[in-house]
Amino acid sequence: MGCFFYLYCNIGLCYNGGKIAVKERDMMIEEYRTLLESGEDEIIIERSKFIGYAAPITTEEEALAFIKNLKAKHWDANHNVHAYVVGYNNEVQRYSDDGEPSGTAGIPVLEVIKKENLRNIVVVVTRYFGGIKLGAGGLVRAYTKGAKIGLEAGKMISKRMYRLIEVKVDYTLLGKLQNEILQKGYFIKEIVYEDLVNFRVLIKVNEVDGFKEAIIDWSNNRCEIIDGVEEYLTELDGKLVV
Repeated sequence: MGCFFYLYCNIGLCYNGGKIAVKERDMMIEEYRTLLESGEDEIIIERSKFIGYAAPITTEEEALAFIKNLKAKHWDANHNVHAYVVGYNNEVQRYSDDGEPSGTAGIPVLEVIKKENLRNIVVVVTRYFGGIKLGAGGLVRAYTKGAKIGLEAGKMISKRMYRLIEVKVDYTLLGKLQNEILQKGYFIKEIVYEDLVNFRVLIKVNEVDGFKEAIIDWSNNRCEIIDGVEEYLTELDGKLVV
């Protein structure tokens, strides 16, 4: 008996032939870079203290709340410069020099975010003036460095779209399939032992078709393949983190 393919629907996402049957799927991207967590670091430049903060966000409201909280925390600072981007294609981009000369603070912070190809990120660089003027070029370099250290503290990661694929086979194929799946570098989320062995495997969306073909080959066409939900999962240093 050959492999069976099943349609799976959940939370408004319907998969038919490996594609989500909703318009929102077309607006999403397979991979984007963001931060793992909030980060903070500081540096002294010509006696001025620059504190770099960075955080992952999902909405502009979250970015504005993050900025507001840091301005309240550092109410006595000379400047709280910020920049943020929102959306899978950076549809929203905002920045503020917060009193520094135009173009010397907010834009450099935004450019760091864009150069790192990050999405859904807010950065605030707080400055406590140390008495020495840095000049336009010095300010650009200082705020660039402040943004970088904040982002590095938050750990830059990739968010990649994965699909959960369930593969059901007879117990006689357990060892062979498990070995083949792992050797090819696929990630087995879990194995469920029921009437049949159920492998639940997380597959990059652009590798789903190739994975299915491989399963059919390894099982000699004796399997059931069920498409599950798609979601963004975290990759750190090229490895899946679940």
